[in-house]
Amino acid sequence: MNKRTYVHLFLSSLVLMFVCGLAFAEQTSAVVLQSGAADFFGKSAIAAAFAVAIAAAGGAIGQAIAVSKALEGMARQPEASGQLQLNMIIGLAFIESLVLYVLFISIILLFANPFIKYFVQ
Repeated sequence: MNKRTYVHLFLSSLVLMFVCGLAFAEQTSAVVLQSGAADFFGKSAIAAAFAVAIAAAGGAIGQAIAVSKALEGMARQPEASGQLQLNMIIGLAFIESLVLYVLFISIILLFANPFIKYFVQ
């Protein structure tokens, strides 16, 4: 498949998502927003994006350092490579779990924000 096919596939999927959203939309009552609500929601989205970006960058750097040190240890002591590999994988799982915690908190800020009650009536 060439690049043009991917572009057509991407654009057609966007159109399909838009049309499905219109087809399944339902009429609801109007929501009254207090002053500053749009600013609050915008800042929440920006904070969530920065949190995920910083956590992902920090996690990637931490994982790179952990893997490089484990490989150095395996190169110096090949007989201890099994134990080093096990410890490295456990450490990588802990590093990745911290990134996932930040992702979950960001999703909560975006979709189930506990401070919404102060901005929406």
